[in-house]
Amino acid sequence: MLRNFLTVGGWTMLSRVLGLVRDQLLAAFMGAGALQDAYQVACRLPNMFRRLFGEGAFNAAFVPLFSSVLVEEGADEARLFARRTLGVMLAWLVFLCVLGECFMPSVLRVIAPGFLQSGERYALAVTLSRITFPYLVMICAAALLAGVLNGLHRFGMASAAYLAFNIVGIAAILGGACFSANVAIIAAWGVTFSGVVQLGLLLWACERARFGLMPLWPRLTPRIRVLLRRMVPGLVGSGVGQINLTIDTIIGTLLPAGSVSLMYFADRINQLPLGVLGAAAGTTLLPVLTRHVAAGDHDGAHAAQNRSIEYVLLLTLPAVAGILVLADPIMVVLFGHGSFTEHDAMLSAQSLRAYAIGLPAFVLVKVLAPAFFARGDTRTPVVIGIGILVVNLLLNLAFMKPLAHVGPPLASSLAAGLNVASLALILRIRAVLHVPRPFLARMGLVGLAALGMAFGVGAAAWALPFPAHIVSRLFWLGLLVVGGGALYLLLLCLMGIVHWQQVASVPGRLKKRGGRAKGA
Repeated sequence: MLRNFLTVGGWTMLSRVLGLVRDQLLAAFMGAGALQDAYQVACRLPNMFRRLFGEGAFNAAFVPLFSSVLVEEGADEARLFARRTLGVMLAWLVFLCVLGECFMPSVLRVIAPGFLQSGERYALAVTLSRITFPYLVMICAAALLAGVLNGLHRFGMASAAYLAFNIVGIAAILGGACFSANVAIIAAWGVTFSGVVQLGLLLWACERARFGLMPLWPRLTPRIRVLLRRMVPGLVGSGVGQINLTIDTIIGTLLPAGSVSLMYFADRINQLPLGVLGAAAGTTLLPVLTRHVAAGDHDGAHAAQNRSIEYVLLLTLPAVAGILVLADPIMVVLFGHGSFTEHDAMLSAQSLRAYAIGLPAFVLVKVLAPAFFARGDTRTPVVIGIGILVVNLLLNLAFMKPLAHVGPPLASSLAAGLNVASLALILRIRAVLHVPRPFLARMGLVGLAALGMAFGVGAAAWALPFPAHIVSRLFWLGLLVVGGGALYLLLLCLMGIVHWQQVASVPGRLKKRGGRAKGA
């Protein structure tokens, strides 16, 4: 489980780093203003449907069902089920894409009402959205193929394929800057083309796994109906999450021009730990929990759940501490160039701190939700999510005027905290979540270590003046980040949370296990 966790996390981290480069180019060439706002809204639309139909609800319903068919009826039946599912999904997605292309102006009037105040920004957003919208067809189909590979315990390629989005995106932005007057148009075409590349890579990976998945003509077979029934509560739950994001977008478009951009770049930094740890934990935990629950091994399920919680908190808490202390220099060093000024970076840092407050909650939701999904319960997270939706809306309205671009991030963080508390309480009542007192004490010490690291990094930042030149700034920030990580590890060792021998032996153990897995 740890090896798979690190495999998914490693590929996701590489994807996030490339995504950071892509975002730096977007900031440098488009700045924080109307053009950037229009482009970000155009990208948000297909990503919203991707999370709705391609990930989340679909994976929660498909992976356990696919794994059960694979174990109980064999590879041929599992392949047939996956091919029929792919046919049904593609038919629905193509229909949805055609509707979106036809009615895009009306869609944007709903999700970006603030753009109507500026006809040029609204027209540009419509054009860009029509270019990026077909991406949803490719990326949702790619999510199905990734789910199959995860069900086959081939986590590497399923995670690595998503690098294509950022690699193609970087090439498109650079090409647009060199050969076109409108970088946003070329960057939008890069989004759609990256979906083609990702889908192609995953099709190739399935062929290599001797699990080719050409789609079949869509038919609602009994098994497909079971899948759709299991998906419905999850779709409602994912829909609640997407409505939350849509509320944030609507509020952002009603704020001064550039607010959507400021929140976007802050969220990209927040997504580094969130995307890496949340994706790794959720992706690897669900198949493991499903196997333990199916076998009636409740102790094994508890142990797997607690290990995931420990892994993510060990890495999330120092990330929160570091972001809260270094938000300003992080945003200035990474994005304060070209059209994105240092003043823009400082404003974006305010949003980053608000996002970071909720980072542990965002990640723990990814760890606790599989405990429901593995037991076939997709309804409870939906009911909780609807309540969280109402809370998020009320908080957004309350924070909108006084906090401006800090309001939506802070509302999301507080709502996420309430979400994870509700999930944990219900799991505890059902005796599904069992957290021993020694485990709680260890996590308390982890929190103290993260706090000690924050004081150490803050003192170093105060003692070492922020340089004026970019190379010196990169060295300054890198020194603080590496030094903070070393201090955190030292504090963990001094507190007895980890031991030097364990740290030194991890690479060798992972390599040895990887060799055994290859041999198997």
